[in-house]
Amino acid sequence: MAVNDAQNAADAELLAASRRRTRRAFVGFGLAAAGAYGVRRYLQDGPQRQMIPGLLHDGYAANADVSRNVFREHALAPIYPVSRAETLRVNGVFGLKRALKPESYRLQVVGVKNAPAHPRYVSDVTAWEYRYTDPPPDEDIGHDTKTDPSKASSTKMAPEGMQGKTEEDENHTGRKPRGQEEAGESDSTLDRNTPGLLLTLADFVPRLPRHELVLQFKCIEGWSQIAQFGGIRMADFLDLYPPEPIDGRDPKYVYLETPDGDYYVGYDLHVLRHPQTLLVTELMGQPLTQEHGAPLRLYTPLKYGYKQIKRIGLIAYTNDKPDDYWARLGYDWYAGL
Repeated sequence: MAVNDAQNAADAELLAASRRRTRRAFVGFGLAAAGAYGVRRYLQDGPQRQMIPGLLHDGYAANADVSRNVFREHALAPIYPVSRAETLRVNGVFGLKRALKPESYRLQVVGVKNAPAHPRYVSDVTAWEYRYTDPPPDEDIGHDTKTDPSKASSTKMAPEGMQGKTEEDENHTGRKPRGQEEAGESDSTLDRNTPGLLLTLADFVPRLPRHELVLQFKCIEGWSQIAQFGGIRMADFLDLYPPEPIDGRDPKYVYLETPDGDYYVGYDLHVLRHPQTLLVTELMGQPLTQEHGAPLRLYTPLKYGYKQIKRIGLIAYTNDKPDDYWARLGYDWYAGL
């Protein structure tokens, strides 16, 4: 009898312990599920920056900081033999959908040291009018632009507040509609009456050493190509037209934009000083074509292709982190390889 009582007591204690553990397990599971749901709701409905949940945006920034500190963005990319180069595919024509008349091209440069003393100085670079040919060039507008070609009309692509702009509106504002692609107008685009330099290619390309590099171009979509790029080093351009110091130091960033303002990117200044970062005027030994960004595009082996802006119309030195087309649509501003 005593043995049975002891066994029953042991069984009761075991059952009680099992129930306690089961309750704790259910409570723990419930709390974990509630926490996971809360995190999901926060990511889904919480504050966002550049279309990215704030927490994930902070993660992007942390990864960028680690990459900068580890790699320092100074390593040289491998150079390949010309025999391996091939014609670079056209991947995105934002800012290029009309053929620019070459004689109307000017490169706006803002924030240059001692700019008023330069012969190309003007009191308002935004007053320059670029001219285009009609109809648009024979380009595959929908090719890899990451937007449904059927939705690529200027009306549907225009950002809120820009739809239905008329010639009267343009005359009233003194400025043609800008930023009519998916990401809208840049927050870093120039205000009217911004002084700076208006340069022709002849003002700087013949004055700087020509460089030709066979390097790999990498796209965020997962493909890459080896191509032959020719032009001038951006570092040499920066030496010829140095930025005006701010508080005794070079500004931190450089902002670049197409003439129509539809495409734009922001860079850390030191990235553009990389010896393999080029202002490209030739591709595969031939002058740039319109669809590849004539007359001037950017190439750097440090970044993915969506930072390689074509048809550069503006270079502005700034201490404020510039806007960036694809960062507005949820891509990484840093875009480092």
